[in-house]
Amino acid sequence: MLRYLNQLSRGRGAWLLLALTALALELTALWFQHVMGLQPCVMCIYERCALFGVMGAGIAGAIAPNTPLRWAALLLWIYSAVEGLRLSWEHTMIQLHPNPFTTCDFAARFPTWLPLDKWLPAVFVAGGDCAERSWMFLSLSMPQWMIVVFAAYLIVALAVLIAQPFKPKRRDLFSR
Repeated sequence: MLRYLNQLSRGRGAWLLLALTALALELTALWFQHVMGLQPCVMCIYERCALFGVMGAGIAGAIAPNTPLRWAALLLWIYSAVEGLRLSWEHTMIQLHPNPFTTCDFAARFPTWLPLDKWLPAVFVAGGDCAERSWMFLSLSMPQWMIVVFAAYLIVALAVLIAQPFKPKRRDLFSR
């Protein structure tokens, strides 16, 4: 299985699948925001950024899967999954244990060199409350589902990382 994961990481298909899953989740978040009218909170915006990191890793890996760029994409994938998992966990704790002294910011804080909330306000401007549970599915809130998503991304990324030293077997029809 590790050889198979190594082989997949050297092709474009798996990287494109990674990017497409993150894109589907981003589009779902935008559908919740703009169609259903659920305003994202600051933590939701940061979780979106982590998803964009996973999507960027998928695009970078698909560009050149047989070069060292694959390693950069894999590291970006792991970093984004870890950060997304951390943010989702923190967001879930705010929702499950509301405290007037532990709240999220009023607006997302982006670096001055990357003002995403100014460039794309329809995607990166927060208007909701982090402690509010406005959507539930199978008794889990949205940040709890994002814990599941980012944990899955992280598990797969670590499996792909572990598989990197296991080169695929060369199958030659005429050799012994």
